Amino acid sequence: MKDKTIDYILRTTWLAVNKMYNEEAAQFETTMATGFALLSIDPEEGTPSTSLGPKMGMEATSLSRTLKSMEAKGLIERKPNPEDGRGVLIYLTDFGREKREYSKEKVLTFNEVIKANVSEEELKNFYKVSEVINNMISNKQIYKSQEHTLK
Repeated sequence: MKDKTIDYILRTTWLAVNKMYNEEAAQFETTMATGFALLSIDPEEGTPSTSLGPKMGMEATSLSRTLKSMEAKGLIERKPNPEDGRGVLIYLTDFGREKREYSKEKVLTFNEVIKANVSEEELKNFYKVSEVINNMISNKQIYKSQEHTLK
């Protein structure tokens, strides 16, 4: 492991998690993206479609495809946003709420199993390092010195 880079470990770990969730979801003829969308939609108030993409870290075309599939499966319904005539709110159907609970259960199980196998201190360090990486990327601190030479 000492020869592997930080980004390699992040990428391979995420790919393993992604594969695991997709394998679980495939048993119910769905995908991890659908499960993630179900968890990202407010079950009571609905969620503006424009805020889902950033919330999920998805590109508009991928999100649009996911929402279209979810609507076709009867998991969501779209309604005009009463506060913004141009906007659309995404609501979970009863079936969507049921599947949301299933997705939530899978995520909580994953977390419980990891927590049972990793010390609290190790987990805190993982969160801390992840936060530092995200903040540095958000604040464009990784390639900051090279930015000026690339322009």
